[in-house]
Amino acid sequence: MTGEIGLVLLILGASVVLFASEKIRVDVVSMMVLLSLLLTGLLTTEEAFSGFSNPAVITVWAIYIVSASLTHTGIADVIGRYIGRAAGSGEARLIFVIMAAVGIMSAFMNNIGAAAVLLPVTIGLGRKAGIPASKLLIPLAFGSLLGGITTLIGTPPNLLASDALQEVGLDPFRLFDFTAMGLIIFGTSLVYMTFIGRHLLPHYEETLHTDPQEFNREYKLKDYLAELHVTSRSPLIGKTIIESRLGEQYDLTVMGVVRDGRMRLGILPNAHIRAGDMLLVKGATEQMLAAPRDLGVSLSAEGQIDEHDWQNEEVGVAELVVSQKAPFIGKTLKEANFRARYGLSVLAIWREEKSIAGRLDAVRLRLGDTMLVQGRKERIEEAGNDISFLLLTEHEEPSKRINKAPLNLLIFVSMITMVGLGWLHISVAAVLGAILSVVTGCLTMDEAYKSIEWKSVYLIAGMLPMGIAMENTGTALFLSEQIIGAVGSLGPRGIMVGLFVLTTVLTSFMSNAAAAVLVAPIAIQSSVALGIDPHAFVMGTAIAASNSFVTPIGHQACVLVYGPGGYRFFDFAKVGVPLTLIIWMLMTIFLPIFFPF
Repeated sequence: MTGEIGLVLLILGASVVLFASEKIRVDVVSMMVLLSLLLTGLLTTEEAFSGFSNPAVITVWAIYIVSASLTHTGIADVIGRYIGRAAGSGEARLIFVIMAAVGIMSAFMNNIGAAAVLLPVTIGLGRKAGIPASKLLIPLAFGSLLGGITTLIGTPPNLLASDALQEVGLDPFRLFDFTAMGLIIFGTSLVYMTFIGRHLLPHYEETLHTDPQEFNREYKLKDYLAELHVTSRSPLIGKTIIESRLGEQYDLTVMGVVRDGRMRLGILPNAHIRAGDMLLVKGATEQMLAAPRDLGVSLSAEGQIDEHDWQNEEVGVAELVVSQKAPFIGKTLKEANFRARYGLSVLAIWREEKSIAGRLDAVRLRLGDTMLVQGRKERIEEAGNDISFLLLTEHEEPSKRINKAPLNLLIFVSMITMVGLGWLHISVAAVLGAILSVVTGCLTMDEAYKSIEWKSVYLIAGMLPMGIAMENTGTALFLSEQIIGAVGSLGPRGIMVGLFVLTTVLTSFMSNAAAAVLVAPIAIQSSVALGIDPHAFVMGTAIAASNSFVTPIGHQACVLVYGPGGYRFFDFAKVGVPLTLIIWMLMTIFLPIFFPF
């Protein structure tokens, strides 16, 4: 092993650790990888920054825009309504229809977007049928991943695998080259989830509520609520809620004020405090105990206010899921200026099996966090219509450009047709579809920019140079030799299984796009060493990169449903491990038929 190979492996190993630890954002890690390869002399400047002009990266951001246009013109909502009509009330049928619908959508739009569109729809259907969300949301996430592998544009790993072939002078995959293998996997997985997998899904009591008592029981808010009675000697008298600095100094959220026997709820920044007022506050116990000493108030943790006093005709309590589009992911509520921006108070956050209801000022928000908020109902509606959130209660949908739906559908079908017939390269057709969507008014340019998942774009652009470095330094050849040495005696199928296992392990703890970029060059070198067509190995690698069924952190679609479903970490493995084994067997049997060794 040469020094250059060792250096590449060191950078590669460090990136895998950083990806898995989630201590640093994935796009930042990818940029660190790019700079490391550049500063160590492993790549030239042109090679290091070539990812930003790569056709696969161009295609990814263009597909995000095209997908967003389907949402803004109401086409995705129409699909959601058809699901409701077709699903019925039986659990098996509901799972089948939800997975089939999200899978079809994911074949032509990004899978996290498809899952996000159907998440509130799925929860609503479950409520009507009396089926808990925990029985439906894992199938929703899995269906989005399975649908993505059926076409070239369904998921970034497919595009990146195709690009890896083109980089070494081989024919790239066409739009529907994945379809035969993908449909076999998708169809079999539907049968598995409908008849077997659904019995492995947990049956948790409803974690998404509409009754205040249910909110309190689930989020344990009573442990963090208290009443502060303002005495006649309090320095708070005459000050507004903001001037009192209860939030800034004591991290106490004022949920309401009782005055003259009447409760006033919601954010009251300009309300002046009077002697005799009773402030209903939420915060950590130690902060509540400190307030009476400093502020001339008396504390009553066992007051007369119950959960039903949290909301009235004007003020409500609701749950918002942080979506992949939220600009404040990685920031605290204070850094995001959440209260001022949305006019809502965050009472608690549900994350990874538990509620966080104490001091929220230091909590950094993540994708999939379920935030329990209180505020005026119109502000809750506005937040529900914001791309940063998914509102998990019924609300008025934002206005769609329904009149543009036929035109948008024509643009989308034309894009697919041009790629399918080979008239345009996928990157050109995708950009054309994105531009036409904007020019024709299907969505605005601002909406187009907001629809792009820039974190994914920078992740892919930053990791593609790693593939170049692996090729240039012989690292891909070195690793392929190790795999061949370990499982080569089993023949091409054995090596394909080895690559499948390697990619599946990587994609369980890091981005599936990054996993595809890292393993695709190894797959190509392994096939070259055996003197066989690389397409089977590379397609197997791409499919394995989307095989994020074992952990809830392997893919954003799984992260998105983790909180709303009330899942525990290993709930995904109980259903996902058998599904992974099924996919492995199907690939071993059928992939060599479509792409002979």
